[in-house]
Amino acid sequence: MKHKDTYNTIANPSEQILLKEKNSKFFGYAFPIQSEEELKPILDQLRKKHPHAGHFCYAYQIGTEILSYRANDDGEPSNSAGMPIYGQIQAFAVTNTAVVVLRIFGGTKLGVGGLISAYKAAAQMALEASKIIEKTIDVDYKISFDYKNMNKVMRVIKEKKLEIVSQEMEIIEETGLPIGLIEIKIRKKNAEVIFDIFNSIYEIDIKIKE
Repeated sequence: MKHKDTYNTIANPSEQILLKEKNSKFFGYAFPIQSEEELKPILDQLRKKHPHAGHFCYAYQIGTEILSYRANDDGEPSNSAGMPIYGQIQAFAVTNTAVVVLRIFGGTKLGVGGLISAYKAAAQMALEASKIIEKTIDVDYKISFDYKNMNKVMRVIKEKKLEIVSQEMEIIEETGLPIGLIEIKIRKKNAEVIFDIFNSIYEIDIKIKE
């Protein structure tokens, strides 16, 4: 079986959605994120925007080949909020995505079943309001070479239509000679072939960017 080298995520933060259930208001949002650290400023921003909300429940999934996820009930009964939200992230088959649903209590208790369906519906609405896009899983390589070999490197980049992420030149102190450094991004399924091409060229060093 061939490994998939694409994944689905959301293009940009969704519009705010509102679900009303027995006077309680559920506001839902979806955000593209690359790491867990990005979540805190998002939650801080939403807390400022909705000072009357009692619960800021969320779930996220991050990663392409190795997935990590988290679901947080933020004080709601166990598994009544975070997991239903996470279930929708799975249903829409997206990753690098966080969904936050916050609740303003309207005076009538919904019970665990009512909460589960409300958080699930709000998460679903937030993801429906998002533009879902397909992205490729890429590998970043760093190529370093004596400046005199610049043309060889650029020829391969041009022929194979490779994407340059960054390009710089360094002068080596000992010799005073310039060294070229280029970072390229390659779709995973093509990465090995491209690596071998550069690796076989004399005086050119290529390695995966950590």
